[in-house]
Amino acid sequence: MSKITMIHHINIQITDRRQTREWYERALGAEFLDRGPVLNRRQMQLRIGTGEVHTSDTQELVKVSRVHFAIEVEDWDQMLAHLDTEKIPMSRTAGGSFTGTGGEDPLQGTREDTGERYTYISDPDDNLIELVSHPRGLESSDGNAIALTQDAKNVHWSQIPGFVETAYVETAYNEEKVASS
Repeated sequence: MSKITMIHHINIQITDRRQTREWYERALGAEFLDRGPVLNRRQMQLRIGTGEVHTSDTQELVKVSRVHFAIEVEDWDQMLAHLDTEKIPMSRTAGGSFTGTGGEDPLQGTREDTGERYTYISDPDDNLIELVSHPRGLESSDGNAIALTQDAKNVHWSQIPGFVETAYVETAYNEEKVASS
């Protein structure tokens, strides 16, 4: 069997693309991934760090307690200050879903085994997001410290050159053709 190298994306349910995109860009610095008009209509895709969040539009959200995804935060104190400025509520227990660990601070916790700091926030559709920061860092299987993949503008998957631009031209042509018939 081939070795799994990473999680490519997670998918969340949303009710309003504009609201979701604005929130993820404002709250977490997400980047909209323009995949061309056809793919953009099918789903919205955002990049957060080196991972992606894809969306499924729905009018009726299926609520499942404790289901969440977690993202690593580079500067813990800066992130908490940002969330406070943006008036985004934080919780150590995710509204009571997780209790009995992490200390007494109602807003954030610390895991006993790694010193990892964590808090939970929710997006506009109540998707639960865990923010984590590992002050001891990441290490290889040999115990050597290693860095997360970093790039000033961030990494991205290679696209077929010109795909997005061509897709917009073709869509405009097809729309004009339909309008003139």
